[in-house]
Amino acid sequence: MKYLLSLLLFISFAINSQEAIEASFIEENTLDADIFISTNNFKTTFYILENVLFKHSEETKGIDIGYSNFQLGTITSVNTFNPLKINVFYRDFNTALILDNRLAEIFKIDFNTLSEYKNVSHITTGSDNTLWIFNENNQQLELFDYKTNTTRAQTLPIKHTVLDIKSNYNNCWVLTEKQLFVYDYFGNLLKKVKNNGYEAMNIDNENVILKKGNSLFYLKKNTNTIRPITLPNLLINQFFATNETLYIYNDENLHKYQLKTD
Repeated sequence: MKYLLSLLLFISFAINSQEAIEASFIEENTLDADIFISTNNFKTTFYILENVLFKHSEETKGIDIGYSNFQLGTITSVNTFNPLKINVFYRDFNTALILDNRLAEIFKIDFNTLSEYKNVSHITTGSDNTLWIFNENNQQLELFDYKTNTTRAQTLPIKHTVLDIKSNYNNCWVLTEKQLFVYDYFGNLLKKVKNNGYEAMNIDNENVILKKGNSLFYLKKNTNTIRPITLPNLLINQFFATNETLYIYNDENLHKYQLKTD
């Protein structure tokens, strides 16, 4: 009986090991930040320190450039998917700002002053001059054109509390306390997956990285199977993924890993 139990445990461990995504350590670098936002293969890193958004890159010759707007309160979120149109959201003042690649302000969207008032809780990048916004007034995800102040598309109402939203130019992912929804550019629901305790996410080429507690999980595009990512015992304050490269910030160092997803 003891032998049988050991065998079953071994088989279970082997199966789980096969299902896990391996993350191979590449390097780690010191980063003094309150919040890590993103980085890329060109060594351009965005982070927040003392409520100032900073950009560190080789093109600035080691001098970090920053953007701040203390009149709008605390920065709620930053999205750098389009580095020429970075969006910064201040939820306390229901306002979003669009910055260029030098962190100069090029557009301001005050949702309080629109003819159709929008109470926005989350924003992320859309294509052209649009943002995906979650409007708490109607509990709908909207593709909002900030140049014309019009809504190009919207979803059916989302009943559960929204935890996070992310996007690329074609799709938008909405993580709620109950499910993960994927929508196309026209607001049509493409897919939904049950949320088993995930609290944040990131998108890498339409693959989803999910965070639960101090662990990360991988949802490959066009599948519904969520697989754990094998990582050392590391505090995960923020994380970011691009081109199957995973970055984890633990409040002191930025750790870089290569994901083996095949």
